[in-house]
Amino acid sequence: MNANEVHAVMGPNGSGKSTLAYALMGHPAYVITEGRILFDGEDLTELEADERAQRGLFLAFQYPHAVPGVTVTSFLRSAINAIRKARKGGEDDPVAIPEFRKELLEQMDRLKVSRELASRYLNDGFSGGEKKRVEILQMAMLKPRIAILDETDSGLDIDALRVVARGVKDLVSPEMGALVITHYQRILEYITPDFVHVFIDGRIVEEGGPELAHKLEAEGYERYEAKV
Repeated sequence: MNANEVHAVMGPNGSGKSTLAYALMGHPAYVITEGRILFDGEDLTELEADERAQRGLFLAFQYPHAVPGVTVTSFLRSAINAIRKARKGGEDDPVAIPEFRKELLEQMDRLKVSRELASRYLNDGFSGGEKKRVEILQMAMLKPRIAILDETDSGLDIDALRVVARGVKDLVSPEMGALVITHYQRILEYITPDFVHVFIDGRIVEEGGPELAHKLEAEGYERYEAKV
């Protein structure tokens, strides 16, 4: 996939969609036994998760984890500085605090993230909607080249879904593409995909444009499962 594109991966429960997301991001619990992950001609297969993040990959989790003791602000500054350092070949290049604070507050307001969350521990005691909005806030601040969203619509009410989806849509640009993993078509009402991939039993069985998502919503996955 390329920057400025939205690819939707749709499939039933247990088809391997989240496994795909974790494998792409380098989760240590997953071992790639066949194939390679190529990104801009570079083989990322053996890189650690943080190294993949430094290259420009980002994963928004279906169930974001709480990190007690680390505030949202501290987490974001540390992550930004790590990426800046990697891109400078190991040379420290910390973001200026006034610059960081200005962009953080602007992005929080745009994504309707309460400013008081900035000083709270990451995802600790957050509601489901707050966790997902903070995931998109991370994306906005870190500016990845490819964002992988693993069922970001899961557990969101309609208002939170609209805010999160529009945040993602606004971020897709010539500098960033998005891989949206979902069961349902509803998030795609707000983020129109360029390509839809039907994922069954760990592999893509059909591809198409946004009309394929509507077809899946109407007909389900049974006829694709029968092909596997």
